[in-house]
Amino acid sequence: MELDTTSAPRFQAELRTARDAARAGGRAAMRFYGTALAVEKEGGSPVTEADHAANRVIVDALRAAFPDDAILSEESADSAARLAAERVWIVDPLDGTKEFLAQNGEFAIMIGLAVGGRAVLGVVYQPADDVLFAAAPGEGATLQRGGGETVPLRCGAPGADGLRLVGSRSHPDKLLVRMQEALGITDVRPSGSVGVKCGLIAQGERDLYVHPVPYLKEWDTCAPEAILREAGGEVTDCLGEPLRYNKPDPRQPHGIVACGPGLLDTVLNTIRPVYQAATA
Repeated sequence: MELDTTSAPRFQAELRTARDAARAGGRAAMRFYGTALAVEKEGGSPVTEADHAANRVIVDALRAAFPDDAILSEESADSAARLAAERVWIVDPLDGTKEFLAQNGEFAIMIGLAVGGRAVLGVVYQPADDVLFAAAPGEGATLQRGGGETVPLRCGAPGADGLRLVGSRSHPDKLLVRMQEALGITDVRPSGSVGVKCGLIAQGERDLYVHPVPYLKEWDTCAPEAILREAGGEVTDCLGEPLRYNKPDPRQPHGIVACGPGLLDTVLNTIRPVYQAATA
């Protein structure tokens, strides 16, 4: 079922709950900042006590506020029962665990809400710097730093010097380098969490994020997509197809392309042949 965002209800209660849960999850995670020990999960990625502590706080808050909604979280056991739900909270309790361990601040708590398979609401919270991005239909995209004013977010237009790419700090990729060269991009800023990257685009500090890998999951993309779209940006996979949510397999098999307004067609026309040749 497609969500008609033109007539969608305003999500004030959901947004308030997600903001509060993200901040509480951030506080739980930061108790382990500088002391957390990592273990390797299946697939090779690290997980720490901070991931689990944040997850418990967030999942408990969402279940208490919206008991009829399903939850898909990176650090919780999955259940096929969620597939029958129209509304699914999609949670990454600590996106950028490697950055958390490196103590560079480029990690985030990410809470998204998918309705009818589409990302509609997102909160991305960077606890190290107390920066909170939030968005929902009818509410727009906003940014709050510390206890300061909540300000609206809109993506900027690319400058005359060419596209500014935000790239991965901890996941270098040869295919991305080929795409970057095809686009003629020389201005690349490395960053951590997907939420942090999309936040830079939403603020107008970067123009484009591409990650052409099959191991991104729905919890990596749901909240960032909702925020970037409400800020005027565009998001697809590397084939130009919409990202879908609450799938039986939560992988986003063709990665992500996220950009400011008016760039998507040009970017896809350049990188899609590169991607298809590499993955054929």
